[in-house]
Amino acid sequence: MKIEKKILKIIDRAREGYSPNKDECIHMLKFNEFSPESALIRATADSLMRERYGNEGMIFAQIGIEIAPCPGKCGFCVFGEGHTEFGESSMTDDEILTTAMSFTESKELYALFLMTMHTFDFDRLIRVVNLLRHNIPEETSICINIGDFDLAQARDLKAEGVAGVYHLARLREGIDTSLDPNVRKKSVRIIKEAGLDWYYCCEPIGPEHTPEELAEQILYGRENGGCFQHSAMSRICIPSLPLARNGQITDLRLGQITAVVALAMLDVPATKTIGVHEPNFIGLTSGANTIYAETGANPRDTEKETSGNRGRDIAECKRMLYESGFSRLRISPWDHLPLTGSN
Repeated sequence: MKIEKKILKIIDRAREGYSPNKDECIHMLKFNEFSPESALIRATADSLMRERYGNEGMIFAQIGIEIAPCPGKCGFCVFGEGHTEFGESSMTDDEILTTAMSFTESKELYALFLMTMHTFDFDRLIRVVNLLRHNIPEETSICINIGDFDLAQARDLKAEGVAGVYHLARLREGIDTSLDPNVRKKSVRIIKEAGLDWYYCCEPIGPEHTPEELAEQILYGRENGGCFQHSAMSRICIPSLPLARNGQITDLRLGQITAVVALAMLDVPATKTIGVHEPNFIGLTSGANTIYAETGANPRDTEKETSGNRGRDIAECKRMLYESGFSRLRISPWDHLPLTGSN
């Protein structure tokens, strides 16, 4: 069995610490997921990321605090206005606090995310952040996943204790959604200007997305000084959603894309974690080292409360990391715990 020479050259340079350029990322993404070249790309990313991060895994958690028909109208989201089957509902502050304390009581969580719809009540968000910051462990980062915002709001969030923000212009933003990709990218620049950690992703990936599209999306994570977390996320095929007709990629293809993400960020000091979603063992042995636990609203779930369906809990996340070969759990920028089959 022979491996294509160009792939071998890309791999050799990666082992020397050089990330692939755009043309090389496109080339790696052109191979099908069953090819020996794809297997070598995944194995290389896995080896290099374990070395880079000391074979440490990380767990994040997200609480979807509200549900409403969303004006983003994203064709891949169950909350999109015009096709959602959900009405409006919102967790109370006490419910959010109880859930957050449950997620963080073991002090194994690196970061806790609060997710809203694209439009949201900023004053309420500030209030909830303040409530959590005074009640959950100090070492647990509080992050948010919200719609677009301005610099003053970003600075207010940081002042209340927010450490990072998940935000991006997604694949085919403005085509599969009603949102303006330029506005989305402006929010990314605001995140960096405010001194917040930027959480990013190549998502939501479907079979129709070309290697060129994927490479461009992946490499945007290097912009503005680089993201704190990069990741890859597949689109979930829910029959009621407009984009269901396009189908869903395999976990093996997602692993291949995750590996290209990991290699593309190899020489970016700001990047401290690589994620894969939905979490799966192939992705966690292809360069990813992070899993999200989820509760509340979930844009990829038809259930109002995802923890009983698609969402995982902390124990399941730890098990997956351990079974994927990780030996330690990073719980803060300055601390970690051993990861064993018994914890």
